[in-house]
Amino acid sequence: MLTDYALAAVTGYLAFRLHKGRQSPWWTVAFVALALTALLGGTYHGFSVPVWKATVLLAGIISFAMVVGSAIATIGGLPRKIVLAFAAAKLIVYEAWMLSHDAFIYVIVDTGIALAIVAALHRSPWMLAGVAVSIFAAGVQTSGFDLHPHLNHNDLYHLIQIAAMVLFYRGVTNMRRTA
Repeated sequence: MLTDYALAAVTGYLAFRLHKGRQSPWWTVAFVALALTALLGGTYHGFSVPVWKATVLLAGIISFAMVVGSAIATIGGLPRKIVLAFAAAKLIVYEAWMLSHDAFIYVIVDTGIALAIVAALHRSPWMLAGVAVSIFAAGVQTSGFDLHPHLNHNDLYHLIQIAAMVLFYRGVTNMRRTA
């Protein structure tokens, strides 16, 4: 729960900074959605409040906004339209699927698709590092590796993902709009 809340706090702060700096609105949405997802996840894990469905549904907004923000910042014309259409279709399929599924692995798969697109669109070392660290975090989460009874694979995932979000933040603040 505490690492969920730490992820929510850091990502929420970075979202505020992106908004204040008038950076990419779609990446700001991604950061806000992640902050809210982590807040809901922590509330679910810590207090058994029945918000898991909202948590996994909100997670789809994160990957959607990352792809849209990346496409707008890096490509134009027909390629942009194709990526935006794919992002919208991916979001619709994900949300429909998650209405009847709850496993976090589906969040990881959806995010993995988005990370592959982000990596393909960006040449920024910050964005690519964010992708790499996010993939590592997902690997830790799915491995089930527990460092300590009070620092399990979920906690490690959250802590590693904080580092990834800082890298994404740096990448977003260094992006230049292409079209």
